[in-house]
Amino acid sequence: MTGAAVSTTCAYCGVGCGVRMQPEGQGFSAQGDTLHPANHGRLCVKGSALGETLDLTGRLLQPEIDQQPVSWERALDAVAEGLQRVIVQFGPQAVAFYGSGQLLTEDYYVANKLMKGFIGSGNMDTNSRLCMASAVVGYKRAYGADAVPCSYEDLELAECVILTGSNTAWAHPVVYQRLMRAKQARPEMRIIVIDPRITATCDLADLHLPLCPGSDAALFCGALHFMAQQGKLDREFLNHYTTGAAQTLAAVEEWTPERTADYCQLPQEALLAFYQMIAASDTLVTLYSMGINQSTSGVDKCNAIINLHLATGKIGRAGCGPFSITGQPNAMGGREVGGLANQLASHMGFSPQEVDRVGRFWKSDNVTKSPGLNAVELFRAVEKGEIKAVWIMGTNPLVSLPDADRVRAGLARCELVIVSDVMRDTDTTRAAHIRLPALAWGEKNGTVTNSERCISRQRAFLPPPGEARADWWIVSQVAQRMGFADAFSWQHPAEIFCEHAALSGFENEGSRAFDISGLATLSRQQWDDLKPVQWPVNALHPHGTARLFTDNRFFFADEKARLIAVTPRLPANPPTPRWPLVMNTGRIRDQWHTMTRSAKSPRLMQHISEPFCQFHPDDAPQISANDLLRVSSTHGWLLLRAQPDALQPRGRVFVPMHWNSAFSQQARVDALIAAETDPLSGQPESKQMPVSIQRWQAAWQGELFLREDTLSAPKIAYWSRITQPGITHFALADNAWPTSWMAWLREHFLADAWLCQPAALGSDGFNLLAWADGELQLAFYAQRQRPQPDRAAVIAAFSRPPQSAAQRLALLAGRSANGKAPAGATICSCFAVGERAISEAIQSGCNSVSRLGEKLKCGTNCGSCIPELKRLIARPQ
Repeated sequence: MTGAAVSTTCAYCGVGCGVRMQPEGQGFSAQGDTLHPANHGRLCVKGSALGETLDLTGRLLQPEIDQQPVSWERALDAVAEGLQRVIVQFGPQAVAFYGSGQLLTEDYYVANKLMKGFIGSGNMDTNSRLCMASAVVGYKRAYGADAVPCSYEDLELAECVILTGSNTAWAHPVVYQRLMRAKQARPEMRIIVIDPRITATCDLADLHLPLCPGSDAALFCGALHFMAQQGKLDREFLNHYTTGAAQTLAAVEEWTPERTADYCQLPQEALLAFYQMIAASDTLVTLYSMGINQSTSGVDKCNAIINLHLATGKIGRAGCGPFSITGQPNAMGGREVGGLANQLASHMGFSPQEVDRVGRFWKSDNVTKSPGLNAVELFRAVEKGEIKAVWIMGTNPLVSLPDADRVRAGLARCELVIVSDVMRDTDTTRAAHIRLPALAWGEKNGTVTNSERCISRQRAFLPPPGEARADWWIVSQVAQRMGFADAFSWQHPAEIFCEHAALSGFENEGSRAFDISGLATLSRQQWDDLKPVQWPVNALHPHGTARLFTDNRFFFADEKARLIAVTPRLPANPPTPRWPLVMNTGRIRDQWHTMTRSAKSPRLMQHISEPFCQFHPDDAPQISANDLLRVSSTHGWLLLRAQPDALQPRGRVFVPMHWNSAFSQQARVDALIAAETDPLSGQPESKQMPVSIQRWQAAWQGELFLREDTLSAPKIAYWSRITQPGITHFALADNAWPTSWMAWLREHFLADAWLCQPAALGSDGFNLLAWADGELQLAFYAQRQRPQPDRAAVIAAFSRPPQSAAQRLALLAGRSANGKAPAGATICSCFAVGERAISEAIQSGCNSVSRLGEKLKCGTNCGSCIPELKRLIARPQ
């Protein structure tokens, strides 16, 4: 494949990195775009591996009704007729849309316009509810607008940066690298990490505060009280540009250092060091994410952070501001168009004046007049039968919503479930009556907005596969069939973007923060060539706006910001004797959301290949590494790989959020989470769920490698699929020892024509190789304890079969033919560097990250592995 590179925007987190997709061989390679302001050419390992995720394996490529392929005409007619039938019989409130931060802004705009402007229901929400809703409400309470005031540049300019509720090194690696370089350039810069556990991000910290889970609001209330006591408030700013200061300062008077330290379970010396770092800094950025937002008091936590910035005047200046960083590539764009149920469009709400304004712009007299149901409420209404039809677009709520098993059971009873997706088999598509094949990243054409308000183009560099279509086209076609053709007649996404931009400026005149009216008249070519730009973009700011509130004007009628008196609250569900441990959930370094894209890359599965539970060894001394353990809550249970770690705080466990039922038998972490939500934002409390853990007694554990790549999961107690190049690989375990291993394997995996080479290990286990025409078809290893075959050697044997009897015997034993020890866990995914090679290099004198990089290249690309490299260097050899 030849041709010019295409500039686009990364498919993953809200950093919004620019990517250059270069044709290479039969595919594409990904390089960072040096001209994009978000990353200046840097990519994390997930972004670097984007070219490995473009294959069509598992794709939904044709519309389906009841799992049977149909034409687009029939599918679109069925969707439109189904929605109309429900509306006529039960009213518009019986219909719901559920969108995603994976949608492009143009897709989002069309879906929101149909639901809220023409169907006349507010019941459109998005999976951004699960990550950013509290930040939205916090900003609106403080500024009168959902407006992130900062730029990434401010992180590099600040004298002090606080990272709270964010494992930035793993969740937003490029931002972490920008911070690391800034710290190297200015060693006097202070970086503070606030997190209950020691994460990779702590490697950069001058101070780590391992506070009690959920106590963040008290910590920031205490900081505000300390600033007041030390005379560090900006009284002129408070008096002229804010209201609510007196009440807010009175509310924090009780949060003395003594009480705050006790409440947050922190040493008072560490707490005072934190306060003094803030007090000594003229500029401050607080970067916060899911650990703040995903809480029953997430909005108050956000406002406690914002209060500190307002009271000290650390906003609207270079190197200052409370900075909410988003988890999805277009969570911000979804907020702009009204994707959340409590928004109408273009940052407008549901006042009579706003409803009238949007109705006149859209030429509709059926605009909904009130907010709809948020995500958790929406799927409860599905369960109760109040919502009869739901259209889910580009997301997997049966994995990501709290109390996920209950959501699955409720969706199974819904009269009409429509799912637009790129993958045919997900937890959610299995529940669909109608499946609609959407375009994937690389095929879509539109815009996204990142965490610093930067609008970027996402450009297509691949043709539409099969019958897949753009989400905006699918929704428009349905709208036309429902009788709304005049309002949904676009022929190109540029036309949708220009309408969206025009609405943002319609009767705005500075009253709304979001205004991109300067882009409303772009030609198709100008839209296609659009360079990254931060909003607002209008007549006053034709080239965009780096930071907001530089003029100290906010978006309330009196133009003053609001300080909000906060009463800190701990999580809704405290631990109990039966459920004594607090479970935290989050991302791991090399995976993304529910893995439908990132797990396509074998490289991204090698760092951490199975779902796990990390816990302090003293909390479960009877459980060892490589055991399996059952994690239970009041709502469900999981079966995971045990990962004891002395760095994990006592009384707390960590479980990743990514694994779904296509990749593991019982690892959907949100099945354990109670559907407790913030009363103001509706965001679930996903970070603090009481659980218990116990060792799960496996009769045997095994690893299976199979040439066939379409194998369905085996029906046993535990399995986890591990992506490998060209083969299927499972980690397996069961609680029953087979009477006959050969009979068991023939029942599940073996073909009659294969030549089998078994190795019975008596009561300890069983290995087997199966051959056909001289090629390896299957390799199987089972033992009482977890076997440790050399995975690289086994995988290589499928493409380069061993030739000698000795080599085949080595393979049967799970060893490399050359006698080398296995490479060990992959530490650097960018260059596939394993733990063994790193340990050997350290023993040979490479006792620094830079020396390891010179010898092995590890740590020299995205840098995400650097904290792990440092741990290996510090480990006794």
